[in-house]
Amino acid sequence: MSSGTKSATSNGFEISVVPEVEKEKINEVRKLIGPVSGELALYSSDASIARYLRARNWNVKKATKMFKESLKWRHEYKPEEIRWEDIAPEAETGKIYRANYKDKFGRTVLVMRPGCQNSKSIKGQIKYLVYCMENAIINLPENQDQMVWLIDFHGFNMSHISVKVTKETAHVLQEHYPERLGLAVLYDAPKFFEPFWKVVKPFLEPKTANKVKFVYSDDSSTKKILEELFDIDQLEPAFGGKHGEDFDIGKYAERMKEDDKKVPLFWKTESDPAIGTLPVPAMNSSTVESDSDTSDEKADGSSSQEADAEDLPPDYPLPATKDSSNGEKDTK
Repeated sequence: MSSGTKSATSNGFEISVVPEVEKEKINEVRKLIGPVSGELALYSSDASIARYLRARNWNVKKATKMFKESLKWRHEYKPEEIRWEDIAPEAETGKIYRANYKDKFGRTVLVMRPGCQNSKSIKGQIKYLVYCMENAIINLPENQDQMVWLIDFHGFNMSHISVKVTKETAHVLQEHYPERLGLAVLYDAPKFFEPFWKVVKPFLEPKTANKVKFVYSDDSSTKKILEELFDIDQLEPAFGGKHGEDFDIGKYAERMKEDDKKVPLFWKTESDPAIGTLPVPAMNSSTVESDSDTSDEKADGSSSQEADAEDLPPDYPLPATKDSSNGEKDTK
């Protein structure tokens, strides 16, 4: 059975697979994952599983392994519990912030200014990045699950380059936020960035690397990318736009504190029809060899449909959920 084809376009959208095939593969992954509860049940929506399947080219076993690892990460790291006061010092210079406008397709915009880096703490930088990603996601419209990054290289120099931070950033974004990036625009990247990009590119999935577009203020052909994506009147002058308001940490802090109030509602589980209390089915740890590349290459039609309990932490929540198609938020 053909799963359809996908191809990247200039605005970062991709063609979907045949809906019937997509639903079939989502159900296969759901059976292999097994029961989860609470925020993790809400995270395990059809839309979320579909993103992991796309990231693994619709290979059910590879997507299942990736999804289970993200569930473990979210259970341990608890990204939905990070609040503004936890990361405020990292945000002071405006090195990453959510723009107060969206692109023409309604996608959330994260502005990144690597030249404004103010921390040498990898842990702090990653925590702030995760906060920004979670904030961008809760601000996505219901019909959209991807965002746009605008990366402003003004003030960027060699001292801001860290391969270690870049590798960790790529790992978190690719493994735990797959298919969340619609397009990344690198604006006025300096010449010395080109060899660094050659070093970084192998760390990225090919489809992720293909979403990266270089735009230069003195190159009208590349500037068309921004003109196609944005209302220039709303865009900051740093990207050739006409909206003159500079980043203000005081105003931004108030915006983020208001957004923090929306997080519990976004992950609300009380009285949610998607959350059930079904008994936990028996799990056979030998059924799914999630760490084996060989097993990933086997046919997706394997009779195995049980989760590997050994992959989960001892305190992993196990009450089951009902099928995700009813009452879930597709943006998770």
